[in-house]
Order: sequence, then structure tokens, then C-alpha cells
Amino acid sequence: MNLLVRRTKMLGQLRKVGLVASMLSVVGSLYIYFISDQTSLGIFVGLWAPTLILAAKEIEEWMQN
Repeated sequence: MNLLVRRTKMLGQLRKVGLVASMLSVVGSLYIYFISDQTSLGIFVGLWAPTLILAAKEIEEWMQN
């Protein structure tokens, strides 16, 4: 398989991993916030979502260069 094709597929998968990880962070934070008594932890976990999306985007940019 061509190296460029493999790299493109990997970048697409990286975007998906970042999106799924951020969605899991939001769902997990909602669960922690409303179900458990640890509201501060729920807020903290919810703050991971944008960080995960940004990290996936930055790693993708590094790989393209």
C-alpha cells in the first residue's frame, strides 16, 4: 500500500479517536456529576473534551509536516 494512503487513513482514524475520546469525556463527566457525589470531579472530567480534540488536531498537524 502506498505510504501516502496509509498516512491519510491514519490521520482520519486519529480524528475519530479524538472525537470519540472527547464524547466519552462528556458522557463520563455527566455521569460523575449527576450520579455520584463528586461534582467537582465531573466538571474536571468534562474539561478534558476540548483538550482531547485539540490534542488530536495538533498531533494530526505534526504528522502532516
